[in-house]
Amino acid sequence: MNGLKAEELCQSCDPSKLPFQTTADLAEFDEFIGQDRALDAIRLSSTIAHRDFNLFVLGPVGSGRHSAVRKILAEQARSRDLPPDWVYVNNFEAAHKPKALRMPTGTAVTLKRAMQDLVDDLANEIPALFESEEYQTQRRAIEQELGEAQESRMADFTERAKAENVALLRTPSGFMLAAIRDGKVLRGEDFDKLSEDEQAEIEDKIARLQEDLASVLREAPKLEKAARKRIEELNAGMAERAVSARVAEIKGELAEIESVAEYLETVRNDMIENAEVFLAAAAQNAEGPFPGAIRKYHQEPAFDRYVVNVMVSHDPASDRGAPMETEDLPSYDRLAGRIEHVSQMGSLVTNFTMIKPGALHNANGGYLVLDARRVLAEPFAWDALKRCLKNQSITITSMADRLSLVSTTTLQPDPIPLDVRVVLIGDRILHALLVMLDPDFRELFKLEADFSEEVDRDDDTLTLYARLIGSFARREALRPISAEGVARLLDEATRLAGDTAKLSLRLGAMADILREADHYAGGRKSARTEAEDIEKAIAEKERRAARVKDRMQEAITRGTVMIDTDGAKAGQVNGLAVIGLGEYFFGRPSRITARVRMGAGKLIDIEREVELGGPLHSKGVMILSGYLTSTYALDVPFSMHASLVFEQSYGGIEGDSASSAELYALLSAISGVPIGQNFAVTGSVNQLGDVQAIGGVNEKIEGFFEICAARGLTGEQGVLIPQSNVAHLMLRQPVVDAVAAGKFRVIPVSTIGEGIEILTGTPAGSRGPDGAFPAGSVNARVEAKLREFANTRRAFVQPSRGDAGEPDA
Repeated sequence: MNGLKAEELCQSCDPSKLPFQTTADLAEFDEFIGQDRALDAIRLSSTIAHRDFNLFVLGPVGSGRHSAVRKILAEQARSRDLPPDWVYVNNFEAAHKPKALRMPTGTAVTLKRAMQDLVDDLANEIPALFESEEYQTQRRAIEQELGEAQESRMADFTERAKAENVALLRTPSGFMLAAIRDGKVLRGEDFDKLSEDEQAEIEDKIARLQEDLASVLREAPKLEKAARKRIEELNAGMAERAVSARVAEIKGELAEIESVAEYLETVRNDMIENAEVFLAAAAQNAEGPFPGAIRKYHQEPAFDRYVVNVMVSHDPASDRGAPMETEDLPSYDRLAGRIEHVSQMGSLVTNFTMIKPGALHNANGGYLVLDARRVLAEPFAWDALKRCLKNQSITITSMADRLSLVSTTTLQPDPIPLDVRVVLIGDRILHALLVMLDPDFRELFKLEADFSEEVDRDDDTLTLYARLIGSFARREALRPISAEGVARLLDEATRLAGDTAKLSLRLGAMADILREADHYAGGRKSARTEAEDIEKAIAEKERRAARVKDRMQEAITRGTVMIDTDGAKAGQVNGLAVIGLGEYFFGRPSRITARVRMGAGKLIDIEREVELGGPLHSKGVMILSGYLTSTYALDVPFSMHASLVFEQSYGGIEGDSASSAELYALLSAISGVPIGQNFAVTGSVNQLGDVQAIGGVNEKIEGFFEICAARGLTGEQGVLIPQSNVAHLMLRQPVVDAVAAGKFRVIPVSTIGEGIEILTGTPAGSRGPDGAFPAGSVNARVEAKLREFANTRRAFVQPSRGDAGEPDA
């Protein structure tokens, strides 16, 4: 019943074997330890040219996922060319469908400024042209020709009418014709005195001339229309002279860009057709505070139609390589872009200048890193991301329009081609759910980078880990760490890994300990961080999280929760469980009791019956039934009724790590042999009676140790653990010291037989050549009791059958 030696309870790093005095002596190290598989996946995703090789990075928080992704993608981005610029411009034929222009790198801003200068220049030049003497002379000539043509026609008509003794009179209501007699207009009363033949002759002449007058008057609008057309042609000609010259200057700067040349031609035509916009702007400026020469006309809403809306622009002089973007709030609008609206006269209106880029636009041609959980949490963001990746283009739609929340004007911008590598960072559960539930996921994210939680602990790895610690301290401007401090931190990394042959790669947790230890070293006015600072940081971190654990232990030490640490009782054993509160885990002993009697072979798990036991716990209890029925009294029916329960348990129970303790309680209850309450037990069991490894072995041992220490260590107390868990022991120093002093024991067992002997002080017993267990052994007593149950049940059943009138055998 000898337990483990103190040196077997904790794998300690020897500071004297570390090749440095402090981390200041170590060379810089910016690589990642033990993540070759994940790093290769990131490199493949960042370099492969084929589509849909997007990447999902999975692993525990604090394992360096974000740092690794940023480092590798930044390296690859610097080696790639800058992507092209993209702008939206007005579609003069259909304003609700803005056009997207692809432009060479760095030219988008050039075009935007050129268009601003074009508008500002023409807003000054066009009004000046229309006020010039040349323009005024030509316009007056057209207007004079119109007047002369109208007067000539009216003069000809007047002469013809006069020749026929008819006068053309101008009245407030228009023109009228009247007969002339003796050089005077014939009055009405004089007309009535004429003979009927003369009256008829005059009326015929006036009617005929009236038609000629109407014909002359009808020609007037045609002459005016022709004059207006000539004036419009004159205006267009004058505007064309100014516009073409200025547009030609821009074409000269951007002559090699075909899409820009086509756009500028449409701009030229529109400006010529809408020269009055420039005249109106000049008229409004007449009483403005600034001279026209310095006024920014391009900022006025009237000239929005000529704005160049730059979506993505890169400066070759300052930018290097492809973009690498991250988006901390990956909402629908911030991913795929948005269309903004403004309120005018109580209505929401928009135009192409209110189209705003999203993260996909900014990352186009490079890399986009997103947090998977945040993307999935934002409404429609995941759907928008998948749609863009599938279509290889970015289509901007208004969220309000998509949801039909409001009825307002909207736009249908041209889609922008998309060439981006998306990297999602999340945990393993989220990745598994996406694989199972989203059929598009595997098609769009063909690669995964799985970050490991631990790395093998050997001399080379310890040295690399120490260099990693030293590099982190330098980057964070922390004090150098002594070799003893590094050794203590390496031991803590081993404990976090839960395996003496491993080191935890949860670098975030290590970094937090280092920062806190540096604070304590500063409080001591020390130039470097020592092991005592690391130890204090670890202890303080646990103390801050230990309120619940302390209350539970207080309930046990005060007897509120009943846990015995001495004496012996049949059918009762101390089990051990682990409770997790966030990242803090601690062990808690629980009393497990078993009661048995004759029955129909039913083993009742009370936790399961009241739905407090999880499926794994229920599985462990059912394995106990398999062990009992296949080990004892094989020639008789299994005729026991038993019940198992965690006493004073008011919450759910999951896992099978208490199944060996439950089996010990059952064997004790059946055999009547008491179990020493100075022990606690952990470990699962299979149907063959082998004790199997469990998790949280360190926390479980320490949980029972603290209860025993509070009541007083006797040297008889201890914990039974699976033999296969010995390699996982990294116990805190108080436990190690108590074992070294002979005040506490940690005893590994491989089988139920070994464990029951230690717990009861009675041999378990093995079947001899005659098939029987040795007399007085635990197994012999269990088998005898089970046979007794079977015989009692048979004796109980047979008289009942006789009473029912059944024939005797």
